[in-house]
Amino acid sequence: MNLLLVEDERKLSTLLKQLLEDERYAVDIASDGERAQELAETARYDAIILDLMIPKKDGMEVCRWLRQNRIQTPVIMLTARSQIHDRVAGLDAGADDYLPKPFAFEELLARLRALMRREQKNGHANRLQVADLVLDLKTHQVRRGDNPVELTAREFALLEFLMRHPNQVLTQAQIAERVWDYNFEGTTNRVAVYISYLRDKIDEGRSPKLIQTVYGVGYRLSG
Repeated sequence: MNLLLVEDERKLSTLLKQLLEDERYAVDIASDGERAQELAETARYDAIILDLMIPKKDGMEVCRWLRQNRIQTPVIMLTARSQIHDRVAGLDAGADDYLPKPFAFEELLARLRALMRREQKNGHANRLQVADLVLDLKTHQVRRGDNPVELTAREFALLEFLMRHPNQVLTQAQIAERVWDYNFEGTTNRVAVYISYLRDKIDEGRSPKLIQTVYGVGYRLSG
């Protein structure tokens, strides 16, 4: 399970990362709100542990941004503020749970497990859908309407990234970093080639066309 930990207290973030990795979680750390948004937009996480009091953009602002950009990754908000109105504000901003500091690590684990059970029950963890295009993360099957779509592993990863950000324009740099795990320098047409492969398999002979080019910027998947 992949987690994003957003915490500016280095000792606490280092400790939590170590403890979570001991429990077989994979953990990325962001120490400020802007970096948290960058990572949440370009990588796939099963949950986000988000501290309220962080630099540049606070946890409330980050959480609202996630939901406004249709990033529905479950969020556990951490904060030393324990007043009822603070908890209400966090939940209203889009957090799924709220854990006051200090907290027991066992309680954090229990809340993560509860979030994952809720996601699995709702089906969000295993299934993505845009219009009549459905991607099953568990079986790695893709369908457009009633028709199965056969994809390579790289095509599947690219489509998953696009479907996790519906109606958002993704740059070639963002796609290359997430799908190929390298820094894009504008010297390769690899992203454009694979977008073309996806179009041939998903949009050819079908309506509406889901994969759109935003010239000079990038690509968008819209239903």
